[in-house]
Amino acid sequence: MPPRPQTDPSASPVADGQPSAGAGDGNGERRLIPGEATPSMAQYLEIKAANPDSLLWYRMGDFYELFFEDAVVASQALSITLTKRGKHLGEDIPMCGVPVVRADEYLQRLIRQGFRVAVCEQLEDTAEARKRGAKAVVRRDVVRLVTPGTLTEDALLDARTRNYLTALHVAPQGSDAMALASLDISTGELELGAVSARDLPGELARLQPSEIITGDAALADTRVKSWIEAAGAAATPVPAATFDSMAGERALKARLGVADLAAFGAFSRPELAAAGALLKYVELTQIGRQPVIRPPRSTGPESAMVIDAATRASLEIVRGASGGRQGSLLTAIDRTVTGPGARELASRLASPLRDPQAIAARLDALSCLLGRDRLREDVRGALRGAPDIARAISRLAFQRGGPADLAAVRDGIAAASALSDLLGRSGDGIGLPEELASIRTRLATAATRGLAQSLAAALVDSPPAHRRDGGFVREGFRADLDDARRLKDDSRKVMAALETRYAGETGIKSLKIRHNNVLGYYVEVGAANARPLTAEPLSETFRHRQTLANAMRFTTRELIETEGSIASAAERALAIEQEVFAELARRIGEQERALGGTAAALAELDHYAGLAELAFEEGYVRPEVTAGLELEIRGGRHPVVEQALRKAKMAPFIENDCVLGAAGSLTPGFDDEDGSGRIWLVTGPNMAGKSTFLRQTALIALLAQVGSFVPARAARIGVIDRLFSRVGAADDLARGRSTFMVEMVETAAILNQASERSLVILDEIGRGTATFDGLSIAWATVEYLHDVSRCRALFATHYHELTALAGRLPDLATVTMDVKEWQDEIVFLHKVRPGAADRSYGIQVAKLAGLPQTVVKRAREVLARLEKADRRSAGATGSLTDLPLFAYEPAAAGRDAPSELETAVDKIKPDELSPRAALEALYELKSLRRGEPGRQ
Repeated sequence: MPPRPQTDPSASPVADGQPSAGAGDGNGERRLIPGEATPSMAQYLEIKAANPDSLLWYRMGDFYELFFEDAVVASQALSITLTKRGKHLGEDIPMCGVPVVRADEYLQRLIRQGFRVAVCEQLEDTAEARKRGAKAVVRRDVVRLVTPGTLTEDALLDARTRNYLTALHVAPQGSDAMALASLDISTGELELGAVSARDLPGELARLQPSEIITGDAALADTRVKSWIEAAGAAATPVPAATFDSMAGERALKARLGVADLAAFGAFSRPELAAAGALLKYVELTQIGRQPVIRPPRSTGPESAMVIDAATRASLEIVRGASGGRQGSLLTAIDRTVTGPGARELASRLASPLRDPQAIAARLDALSCLLGRDRLREDVRGALRGAPDIARAISRLAFQRGGPADLAAVRDGIAAASALSDLLGRSGDGIGLPEELASIRTRLATAATRGLAQSLAAALVDSPPAHRRDGGFVREGFRADLDDARRLKDDSRKVMAALETRYAGETGIKSLKIRHNNVLGYYVEVGAANARPLTAEPLSETFRHRQTLANAMRFTTRELIETEGSIASAAERALAIEQEVFAELARRIGEQERALGGTAAALAELDHYAGLAELAFEEGYVRPEVTAGLELEIRGGRHPVVEQALRKAKMAPFIENDCVLGAAGSLTPGFDDEDGSGRIWLVTGPNMAGKSTFLRQTALIALLAQVGSFVPARAARIGVIDRLFSRVGAADDLARGRSTFMVEMVETAAILNQASERSLVILDEIGRGTATFDGLSIAWATVEYLHDVSRCRALFATHYHELTALAGRLPDLATVTMDVKEWQDEIVFLHKVRPGAADRSYGIQVAKLAGLPQTVVKRAREVLARLEKADRRSAGATGSLTDLPLFAYEPAAAGRDAPSELETAVDKIKPDELSPRAALEALYELKSLRRGEPGRQ
């Protein structure tokens, strides 16, 4: 029996959780008393007392049942019927239940609502319990605590998303360091890293953990708690003592089977402490069962581009504006064909590299697959048949796997072997790029090939999902299994042969062998023919069992023995299959490390093949990533918007160039003065494409450092250490922050952290306050970025006064979004050109948005007065004092009065017009259009 979870509150993985039913404790609360309950309910109460923070799923036959307060809570959360069963202390016991066969469905709903579930199973059958006495209760105990970060079942997980459980270790007071250890127990993927407090929100946004465990002291910090909430993770407090670096180091060495962790990286004591708490929590929730763990990766700002949480949300990297994947960069570039490949792509997209050589190695792999169409197609075709090996291995390690998981390992190894051979044949004498060569080596080893042969010999082609069903071992693999199956399957033939022999021996042709659930198998003859069987010598063979009105029933020793053999044949066959399953699972466990490498190689290959297919479909080019400080993008396009326009069958996306910090290598159309600045001041009206241009520049740089081809005609990008984007407006009312306050907080973070290697994208800084205040803030921000941060930046603004800075700041260039005016209408060209906009065209945009014509007309009048006045003097407002009060002509509520032209149109009846009359009406309308007063 697995060990019982700790009952000491200090050792419990959760300090506070769901309220449990209770008896009087002096505070007026009711506490359940096991001693006053029935034996079965006493067992329930004892197990519930050991797991007060979880909903207890208590296995009773084919149902998981919940009682008392758990039943009330679960019935509301799952919208199932709340009933009652028996009484306790004179009161009805609330009860509800869910079928075992639908457990995953209900479990998923509870986990999504933030509940923890303790799964209590029957550890023996009824027959075994009765050996201890007629009233003995079947032994039960918790075999697993289900939390958001400890899921392994496919039905509870998204195949294309990691499910991280993260341990957060906050360093002692006075230190700014925070260590994180993250494990996806469904695959064994493990990473350790340390960040500063200011970078923690961005790191949590990168990891996207579903559950975070940390000490009570950390959760008492309102900043940490708010960051965890913003990441969308469940927060679970654990005792501070579990963050033990020595224990963490020992646990890691034991799980990895090594004497020294140096081969995997240099891990700090806080990182090891976080790992220790993580592994201890997994051990507690899995009741002693050990997870699969891959070699840990060391992560941190030294190796990856740092992207804060606000920037990730602004650029919609892995999540769209709605919070889902739709509209995100990840969705736009994902061409993977397997779940592991999609997870690998998302992981790399969230952590762009900073090493130009490592980036170049990834780009080499893409170039190889892009340049060989047949190889890429064959690779993608073979990958489609590759199951998710990593998750299958994890379920088997936790003893939750089934025959389908064995088959997944078999088929995965077969696919990996075929892909290894395919890559080997494609070398063409010049060899494979470094990344593809490494993948080929890990795809197939002698050990995994041998395991695949054993699995293929033992398993049927399409085994069932559950081992309890049997029928997954191939015929001919075990002779004793074949014999048991034959007896089970041929029971009718055996009984028919015995019936024929008995009829011949007795001379009673009407003799039949029948079966029912009470007597089992028996011999039945009509009452008129039964006399020979009751007399010697046949009475010694046929023993009387039952007399009916028209028949008599008998049995024989041979019949009893044959029935026993048939009845036990199914049990023997299933037992033999369980032995085969256990042996195959054990062999898979022995090859855990090699299989983990194979699974990782399959995911990486799928990710590369998907990016190569993306580049082929979308016309992406290979970027050049250097150690310099330049950023040159020629013909850049927004990857998400471009695909959206094509899907909607709209006009093609207008490409644009961007050159930052690259004097002497200028984009056509820009001269030395306007095109070589480290900072571009971008002006132009709303809807002209400023935000799109800003975002596409950031996304192209990000994709380049991920190691992907980019949507451009050419790109040369010096490595970026930190990417910042402040585009769009949002408030944070829950923390008392207005839109302007959020804008200033995010801007402050950018100015305090940006370095000369950073890329900063800012849009409309200062718009949330008074005009002069906003202009002053924007002015000072530009100067700080230029003189102090010295970063590459795109700064979009409607404050045209800022263009005066171009004459004062040598590395500032002004560009604008080109527009055309035609018959008082504005046409957006979505093209960036040198220079500055002389007006914002706000009224034209308002007109396009559908503002009432009288409002548009009045706005023009006010604007004309303002443009004539000195905006920096009191005359600006003074010029408005003599402006007539706003007046509009009353019409139908909420709309303008119809014009003479509109009235004439309304009078036309097209069905009654002759061709000549129609032509005359058209001329009349044109005449009215030219001479209509007040229309523009």
